[in-house]
Amino acid sequence: MNATQHHDAGHGQHGAHGHHGHHAPAGPAGLDSSEDGYTLALETTAAPAGAETELRFRLLGNDGRPVTGLTPIHDKLVHLIVVRRDLTRYVHVHPAEAADGTWSVRVLLPEAGAYRVFADFAPAALGRTLTLGADLTAGDGAGPAHELPAPAPAFTVDGREVTLTGELAAGEGRRLEFAVARDGEPVTDLQPYLAAYGHLVAVRREDLAYVHVHPDGSPGDGTTGPGPVVAFHAQVPGPGTYRLFLDFKHEDAVRTAEFTAVVR
Repeated sequence: MNATQHHDAGHGQHGAHGHHGHHAPAGPAGLDSSEDGYTLALETTAAPAGAETELRFRLLGNDGRPVTGLTPIHDKLVHLIVVRRDLTRYVHVHPAEAADGTWSVRVLLPEAGAYRVFADFAPAALGRTLTLGADLTAGDGAGPAHELPAPAPAFTVDGREVTLTGELAAGEGRRLEFAVARDGEPVTDLQPYLAAYGHLVAVRREDLAYVHVHPDGSPGDGTTGPGPVVAFHAQVPGPGTYRLFLDFKHEDAVRTAEFTAVVR
């Protein structure tokens, strides 16, 4: 029941922990639509299921006006993540801004149900990344809830087998390694995607707390190779069941490997 979607339009972790400065939020990220005077205001709160639609929103400051002066995060001013609340659907897109401060991007939500929208952006005046969340309904909102797959060490997508080594721990930074192979052979020609060989999003099932992590090293730094392993230093805010979404690019297509992790 998994579906992913990608649009192409500093390293570290954002969401629960900012990476553009030291004034990081104290609690889990993505739980609120407003924080530190900034607000994610969805103009599109309902969308059809199974048909592409335009998702529109604004990022507002405490004066109610559109935020200006955003710092790029891995080549983009805004990263937009959309997940079904049961974490069986995942979309990672990058919206464009209109002259009036409205952001928009076309998305396809393949199944009716309740979704959560996360916006990652870094106001220059704040000095760190914010993750704000808001609710979105697809179709009649009444689609069935699906159980998450049980934890497993490997996931296959488009013939690429991705193997996870390492475990998350509540409130502790842990190293996670994702090794990519095809037909039993290591993949050593991953392509840069948004200035990195991989991007990792973790969302907690119980409350949709959100973490977005960028990998160790970067393309062209002289030490980081294009596979087979993409490594991250990740920290989750507490116990729970998390769904991990690893985006990576190979042979000119962005693919997503998904894992379930139970943190005690």
